[in-house]
Amino acid sequence: MSAGEAVVNLDSLAADLSALDEEFGKFEDQHRNYLLQLNQQVAAQAKCAKDYSHFKYRLAQINDALKKNGQNLSSEQAARLKELQEDIAVKRTQLNEIGETLPRKANIYLRTILGNVNLNLFSKADRFRYKDEYEQFKLAVTIVSTVLSFANLFLFKYRAMDALFHFLLVWYYCTLTIREGILRLNGSRIQVWWVAHHYITTVLTGILVTWPDTVIYQMFRTQFYIFSLYLGIVQVLQYRYQHGQLYKLKALGERKSMDVTVEGFHSWMWRGLGFLLPFLFGGYLFQLYNSYTLWQLAKDPRCLEWQVRTCAVIFFVLFLGNSLTTLSVMWKKMSRSSGPSKELDSRRLQAKYKST
Repeated sequence: MSAGEAVVNLDSLAADLSALDEEFGKFEDQHRNYLLQLNQQVAAQAKCAKDYSHFKYRLAQINDALKKNGQNLSSEQAARLKELQEDIAVKRTQLNEIGETLPRKANIYLRTILGNVNLNLFSKADRFRYKDEYEQFKLAVTIVSTVLSFANLFLFKYRAMDALFHFLLVWYYCTLTIREGILRLNGSRIQVWWVAHHYITTVLTGILVTWPDTVIYQMFRTQFYIFSLYLGIVQVLQYRYQHGQLYKLKALGERKSMDVTVEGFHSWMWRGLGFLLPFLFGGYLFQLYNSYTLWQLAKDPRCLEWQVRTCAVIFFVLFLGNSLTTLSVMWKKMSRSSGPSKELDSRRLQAKYKST
């Protein structure tokens, strides 16, 4: 390259840099405007959060006052009281919808695991993306664990492979508890039992990791992998059904974008559920059978492991919680299909879309 060509190239680059300086000046103005709007948004968010707490408190006060004055009323007064209580229920629905767009404080579990960080997702697109990733994560790990259950049941008889499977379950359920905590923080209505179910199952899988390779372990091993294989297949079927129903109901405006699939029966699964309920209760009965088998094995003179009785109790707790919760949801769903409850649900749904 000659000296003249070098000078030409330098002049061209200097001109490019000068043009870039002009563009950068505009970008700086744009960034200052962004920071100004961000500060205004934070201030408005804090004001809305304060007002939200105030209105929630006032509604609770009025509702308590109505309850205290709800005795010895004439028929006209009783009708007026019922109307006021329904109005409060509708306003609570509106407040709940508003509250989902406001920052919430993470629970102790999340703060302990992740620290005091902001876990709120304010964009609907971000919420939906996180929820969808959660669903895909559950499906992927369920498929992997089902394949591994099959392999350990029919192909491998090594304790190392068993340990790998148990570690996978521990990691999976620990991750679920964290992800579900974030989902609940952002408005997902995961029923309390299904959250507790994952904490309990985390403990169960952790205990299974520590169970040494003894005679008693080998006596239960085959039954456990048959149970895991069955559970995996049911969860895949359940995911496909629930995911389809959830999208249908959201398209009809009856479900929220942050609702997720669960390991048991939920109210929004009611439509066309007949084929799935026997499989769900089959899994619950299998948990009861696991509990019974482990309890009997604990009576064996060769049993010296504390894990056996502990796992028996946990399997029974899971059976009881899953069965009672599913039956409770079924009962509530059937009882709410009548007139007054259906009318109130309609008013709540109208209030929901009025507030969005």
